[in-house]
Order: sequence, then structure tokens, then C-alpha cells
Amino acid sequence: MADKQPIVTHVYTADPSAHVFNGKLYIYPSHDRETDIKDNDNGDQYDMADYHVFSMEEVGGQVTDHGVVLKQEDVPWVSKQLWAPDAATKNGKYYLYFPARDKDGIFRVGVAVGDKPEGPFKPEPDYIKGSFSIDPATFVDDDGEAYLFFGGIWGGQLQCWTKATFDRDAYAGMEATSGDALTAKVGKLTEDMTQFASDVRDVVILDEAGKPLQATDHDRRFFEAAWMHKYQGKYYFSYSTGDTHYLCYATGDNPYGPFTYGGRIFEPVVGWTTHHSIAEFKGKWYLFYHDSTLSKGRNHLRCVKIREIVYDSEGRIKLAEEQPVLEEAPPAKLEG
Repeated sequence: MADKQPIVTHVYTADPSAHVFNGKLYIYPSHDRETDIKDNDNGDQYDMADYHVFSMEEVGGQVTDHGVVLKQEDVPWVSKQLWAPDAATKNGKYYLYFPARDKDGIFRVGVAVGDKPEGPFKPEPDYIKGSFSIDPATFVDDDGEAYLFFGGIWGGQLQCWTKATFDRDAYAGMEATSGDALTAKVGKLTEDMTQFASDVRDVVILDEAGKPLQATDHDRRFFEAAWMHKYQGKYYFSYSTGDTHYLCYATGDNPYGPFTYGGRIFEPVVGWTTHHSIAEFKGKWYLFYHDSTLSKGRNHLRCVKIREIVYDSEGRIKLAEEQPVLEEAPPAKLEG
């Protein structure tokens, strides 16, 4: 388990998506808040209602809290639960992607647009057509093409979409118990980054024999928290195994995959969920993740932390021997 300090302690943060914009590191987390809702497999206890954006000039340095950049009541189609977001930039604009339940209680993915990486962001009036489930993660490739990955089992409702339409009865099964594992989804985005430009595809992860991972392979199969990054021409799809609490990765030759399982990045943390991102900043690579140490193990009150990672000669991801030193969380500075 990691034993590093949270980047901030004045609010609870989780599900960090990290990006470097204009030479500065930005982190887009979800915002946990106190609730009396009991823990359950549908995730009702994760009752988040807005987003903050954080930035820093150096890892381990001063962290700026840019305040609330999007609220639940700002989005016409949302009923509740602004869960794990992500961000991207293209054509001089910045885009905040976020999941939430619509008025029928079905998770969809929306997008809000801003002129600066720290927002504020104005939401599009409706969710992205053809989107569903949770945990959006954007990836803009070197050729400028942009992709949206998404999906999460159990409370994330991915198991409800094995047919062409939402199947509310699939909640009872929660996930497949035999056959090929459920997969994350990916679709190419339009030039304006607000809709899908292609049909959504499965993100298939293969084992060492070239066969799709099975539903019973809980230590390796996808559960939630998709992330895509690129290192030395290779595409790395990383994700959480959910109920086994590992962060794993697989590699492929293009953003659609298929991807071959590569190994674990991170062991289980304090708390139930494991969610991350990976980004390069000033010549080093970092893993951004959360745990529940700040709230002394309360699963729905988490905090974002950072660890340095390295790649070996075969491109395998490992934690760096020397970690970023964050002895004390620097005080956050509120802007705006």
C-alpha cells in the first residue's frame, strides 16, 4: 500500500484525471462529500454534485484550487451523481467529460466546454448521443484524432448494455459469470469533441495466448476506470479490476486495440475503489490515484495522491524506486 500524502486536504477528492496544459499540471477529480447514504454495490454513497479543478507548477509544490467549475444544477439532463470526469483540449478549447444519471436514472456521459483548462465549463444541453455507463477518459492521438473511452460494472451499469438497449433487469446479475469478460467501450469523437463520430467498439483485452480475458479472471479483467496513454509509440490501456482492487494495464498498436495484458501497476489501496490516470510532466511519468486514508478508511471520502512510475527496457510499467516527496500537503489557494 502507498503511504504518501494527499495533494489537498481541505476537500475530499477522488478519481483523478491528470493532464499537462500550457506547461502546467492540471488534475480533474471527482468531489466526494459527506452523506448518510449507506454503502451499497450500486454506489449510491458516492453522491457527488460538482467538480473542482486543481493545478500545480511542480509535483509536490503549491496546489491551486480553482474552485467549482461545474455543478449538477447547471446540467439540464442530470438528476444526480457527477462521478469521475476527464478533460481534453483541441482547437483552442477545453472539454470536461463527465458521467451522471439522467432523469431516468441511467448513467450517460456529458461534455462541457471552456476557454481555459481551469474552466469554468459550460455544459452542452444534452448528453453525448450513444453514450452510457461511467468513467469517461479522453485520448487525443498525435494525428489529432480524439477518442472517448468509458465503462464501469455494477453501479456503473455497463452490465445493463450487453444488448442494444438499457436492460434494467441486468442489475440483478451485476456482471457476467462466465464467458468473455465485459469490456470497456471506445468511440472516436467528432472534430468539435462533443459527439461520437463512429460507432462505439469493445476494448478487448487478450491474455498471453491471444484469447480474450474471461469474466472469471477477476485479477486481470476490466471492471472500471479506463485510461489511455502512449509511450514510445505503444498504446497503454490501463484500468481497475474493481472487486479485486488492482490497477492493471494492457498494450496495443492502436487506440482501438485489441490490447494484450501487461501486468499490474498498483496493489490495493485503503478503501474499496481504485481509480487512476497516468501522465508525463517535465520529463517524468506519474501515476495519479486515490485512497481513503484522509477519512480514515471511509470508502466514499477519498483523497488524491501521486506516485512516480518508470518503464523498463521491455516497456513494462513499474513504480519508481524513489517516490515524489510530499511530506505535507501544501495549502490550497482558492482562485476566483
